[in-house]
Order: sequence, then C-alpha cells, then structure tokens
Amino acid sequence: MTQIVATQSGQVRGAHQDGVFSFKGLPFAAPPAGANRLQQPRPPEPWEGVRDALEFGPKPPQQDLPFDDIALLPDLVAAGEDCLSLNIWTGALGAANQPVMVWIPGGLFEFHATGACPWYDGAAFARDGVVCVTINYRVGAEGFLYLGDGLANLGLLDQIAALTWVRDNIAAFGGDPDAVTVFGESAGGLSVSTLLATPAANGLFKRAIVQSGGAHHVNSDASARQIGERLAARMGVEPTRAAIAAAPLNTLIDAQGELRDELERNPDPQLWGQAALNFIPWQPTVDGDVLPAPPLEAIRAGASAEVDLLIGSNTQESRLFHVPGGFIDQVSEEFLAGMAAAYGLPVETALNAYRALYPGADAGDLFAALQGDWLFRIPSLRLAEAHAAAAPSPSTFMYEFAWPSPQFGGRLGAGHALEIPFVFDTLGRQTEALHGSNPPQSLADAMHGAWVAFAKTGDPGWTPFDLRQRATMRFNATSQIVKDPMARERAIWEGVR
Repeated sequence: MTQIVATQSGQVRGAHQDGVFSFKGLPFAAPPAGANRLQQPRPPEPWEGVRDALEFGPKPPQQDLPFDDIALLPDLVAAGEDCLSLNIWTGALGAANQPVMVWIPGGLFEFHATGACPWYDGAAFARDGVVCVTINYRVGAEGFLYLGDGLANLGLLDQIAALTWVRDNIAAFGGDPDAVTVFGESAGGLSVSTLLATPAANGLFKRAIVQSGGAHHVNSDASARQIGERLAARMGVEPTRAAIAAAPLNTLIDAQGELRDELERNPDPQLWGQAALNFIPWQPTVDGDVLPAPPLEAIRAGASAEVDLLIGSNTQESRLFHVPGGFIDQVSEEFLAGMAAAYGLPVETALNAYRALYPGADAGDLFAALQGDWLFRIPSLRLAEAHAAAAPSPSTFMYEFAWPSPQFGGRLGAGHALEIPFVFDTLGRQTEALHGSNPPQSLADAMHGAWVAFAKTGDPGWTPFDLRQRATMRFNATSQIVKDPMARERAIWEGVR
C-alpha cells in the first residue's frame, strides 16, 4: 500500500506497513555537486508528477569507517553526491499536530552521517505518536572545510536546511512544526549542542536531546584554516575553494584519508590544533558568522535558555574504540601518563584518583576511562550545568546509560553508541555484534518511552537536573535515579578545560 503527500517541492509517494507510513530519500536541498559543490545548501528543485519516496537516498561521500574489527553501524546505502535527503516515519497522516523528532546521526563528522542505518528506523516512534525524521548531511571537507573565505560549517548548514524543510513541510505528514525535538549521538550529539549556539537555528526546534555529545569540541579559526590548507597540499591544488571544488571528488576523499592517517601517526597540536586530541579534524569551526562563539560559552550566556534539554553519556564510552581491536591491552603506563598530561590534568594526582575509582584496573582500562571522561562525559556534564544555570525554568534533564554489553567477553561495558537501538526500540536490527542475542527489551521500553515523553511534554519522567542535587537517571537492566553520579570524576576535572 502506498500513500501520496504534497510537499512544497512536489508530491511524494510513500509506503504503509503495520499502521506506519514511511517516506524515504526526500530531498531537502539540491545535490551539492557541480556548481553547488562546497557551497551553502541550495533549495531542492521542484518536480512534476509524483516522486517515489520508497528508498533511502545515498549517504554523503566518504571513506569507510576506521573500525575494521566490528560492524559499528550497519549501512543500507552507498555513497553518492545527491546525498542531502531525509526520511520520515509517521502514523499521523490524516491527523495533525503530533510532536516531531529529527535525528542527526554521528560519525566523527567524517563518516556515515546517514539516516538509513537500520538502528535508526523510526517506526517505533511513529507507533507511539511521534513523527520521526532522520537526515543526512555533508561530512569531511565537503561539510566542514574552512579557508577563511566567508564559507564555513556547510554540514551544519545542511542540518539547518533539513530543520527548515521540516518546519515548512512536516504538517503535511501529521507533524507539528512548533513541537520539534532535535536529537543526535556522538558527532550528531555534538551537532545538536552546536545548533543550540547557532543563531541560524534559532526557533527551528523546541527541545533537544544530546547523546554522548557536549559543547566543547570545535575548531578555532586558525586550526581549521591550517587543516584546510594541509588538505589542499595533499590534493596538489591551491588552497582555495574553487581549486578544491574543481578537483575530482575521489581526489579529495583520498586526501582526507591520507590526512587522517597522518593525524593518527603524528597528533602534533602545532599541526592539528584541537584535533590532535579528539581526532576530529573536520568538526565545526568558530568562524564568527555561522558559529559566532564557542558553543559552551554561548549556552552559558543563555543562547539555548528557551530550549528543553535532555543530555547524557554512556558509562564506558571509549571502550568501544579500544576493546574490539585490542588496543586496550597495548596501553603502557607511559602512554597513560602522557595522555593525562595532554588533557591538562595534574598527572600523578589525577591518575591516583582514577586508580581509586577503578581498583585493580590496568593502564588500558584507566586510559579508556580517562579518555571517555575527557571526550564525552565531562563535556556532557558541563553542558548540563551551563544550560541548567541559564535556563529560566527546570528544563534540563540528565541520564547515564550503564547497561554493560556481554560482547567481547563482557569487556565492552556500556560503550559508545550502545544506547541507540534502545532509544529507537530497534533491538535485533543488526545489533547482535555489539549487543549480543538477548539484550533487555525492558530497557528499550524505558529509554524509548522516556524519549517519547520528552518529545511530547518536555519531561522524560524524572527529576530535573540542577546544580545542587544533580539528579540523573541511570539506565540499566534496572533503572534508577541517582544523585551526582559523577561527583568524584567532577572533582578530578575541576578547573581543567
């Protein structure tokens, strides 16, 4: 069974199954190719007749994910230049004014960034009275090249273009454009945090959910420009937008891969700036225009005070990156101490504190904990603090995902990205590699239900976060509210960054 809906660009034909209508591969902007390459997103071209919306659009041009040991996020689509599309699941055709959730996928701002992953199937949200939208956006240099030429953060502008399309069209799919929640994980969570501080996104969403994100990780003008110039040198072209855009796309993608290899071999801050520590060379840039100030500063100043915020992280974030390939067993005490120093910690005091937190842990376990806190957990906490201090009402909520995966001999823990299929209620959709064969459906019921409740009411169902009690919902096989669960980590990182 199919269904036809009229958008501002033309009519689209979607599918219907089990009470849910789905529309896939809807263009929210023109293909960023030809004259549009490395330019701000342009409006989609209108079409005559009825356009089929039965297949996902291509993901953005990119190299393969740099995680060979596991299928981190299964793909359904190949890469292609006509990548600026979105997907909609709704049970509300013929109805009106259901809340809307717009998902921004992650991938280090360099990989994946497609709404086509089976983990992101929005049918369960539609089943539960929410119109779910998943989007694509440009990544790598195609999305975040900066040369100081007045163009910056194209991938972020893609996200804003998608949110603008939702504002202008979602009512035709039964959604309420005034009740949009934007949510994302990893680079998607960082995107949401950045959008909170981006003037052009103001008014496009009412609520925000940040999963394993934060508002710390951005490039400075100088660092981003240096990386852009290094890319041009690798490509053998002048460091201008016109020269880079004129080169074959595969030349750019290959040069990106070479830059990543160089970054991993020699993460010198003099060469890479902020990316030397977080290994995200193509993250958003504080350019003074699209992003006028570092996001955390803007949020502290009240930039997102009118937005309800749900934010959290996973207990053992970085173990996903280091357990499957065995790196966690190769970490030396010298490397551990060097990373603690690089993160700005007083080395001996901090490592003694971490050893007290994790009795019996070896250097690899301590490094995973240290990196997870620096990269995800402390930034998430500081964003919650900033928003709670600036928001005019109790609109900040915090969670921790603590369910330990049984995979890899139980060593994976509650690693990065493991919460996603619980949130979407998509366990069993190619999740076995990371979640095993019998993850708790009751936890999916709890997390998915909380995300739905937040989208509908601004309240996920537990005590708001404030700077006194720091109430946090700890999601596990048995979930409970805990007070200030990161008190000891917070003390270790006090005054750092």
